[in-house]
Amino acid sequence: MSPALGGLDLSVLRKAHSFIKRSYMLQMSYKLEFFLRLFFAFFNILTYYFVAKLIGTAGAPYLKQYGGDYFSFVLIGIAFSTYLMVSLRGFSETVRDEQMMGTLEAMLVTPTDTTAVITLSALWSFIVASVRVFLYLIIGLFLGVNMSNANLPGALIILILTILCFSSIGILSASFIMIFKRGDPINMLFMSTSELFGGVLFPIEVFPPALQTVSHLLPMTYALNGMRHALLQGYSLQGLSSDIFTLIVFAIILLPSSLFIFRFAVNRVKEEGTLVQY
Repeated sequence: MSPALGGLDLSVLRKAHSFIKRSYMLQMSYKLEFFLRLFFAFFNILTYYFVAKLIGTAGAPYLKQYGGDYFSFVLIGIAFSTYLMVSLRGFSETVRDEQMMGTLEAMLVTPTDTTAVITLSALWSFIVASVRVFLYLIIGLFLGVNMSNANLPGALIILILTILCFSSIGILSASFIMIFKRGDPINMLFMSTSELFGGVLFPIEVFPPALQTVSHLLPMTYALNGMRHALLQGYSLQGLSSDIFTLIVFAIILLPSSLFIFRFAVNRVKEEGTLVQY
């Protein structure tokens, strides 16, 4: 590794540490809220555990390709949809909060690239989300979810691609907030459509073919489908290849587009002098 490259890596790590430390200190000033969210996540899981008891084997024909157990199906859905919620809210809320605190302008005029600023500012949110997902899975194991055959490398690949796709949508949402300040249709559109059509709470096979077409246009569908097959049924990388390939295509399209639009949004509000308005 060249000294220049090594210096760049250390610089990025130092900046990442600073952003994480700042967000951590801010979060810990509201300790009760932080722990209450984790605590009530347990009740959320219990709700679906008993709903699964009520459903029994009624949904077995639709759940066959996922192992046949509704609780295992929905656990993966609510756990990993957390990353979509964090992506949609994390980036836009960061922009909004920095505007209200009057620190956004100071952050964006530093030598740090705009892309790095928006990415590093959301790191803490993803760390917290990962803790929640881990707790979801651990609680699920105690409640009988079988992940003994899980393909962890395959799940990790899908997770990375999922975060890239969801983060791209979140950056688009932040771009809208940057320019229009309030009322974010991107957040509402993707949150509502992904929860309904993305297979979070029930398989998309219950939809008529026309509505399944909507599901196939969402990254959430492929992220959850691949994650369920990797964790619950231990699909090989070859078996996961279709979902992985589709997520790669989404990431290639969405990530550069979202970063370009965010830079455009920043330049526009700088020219208009509305960077600190909210």
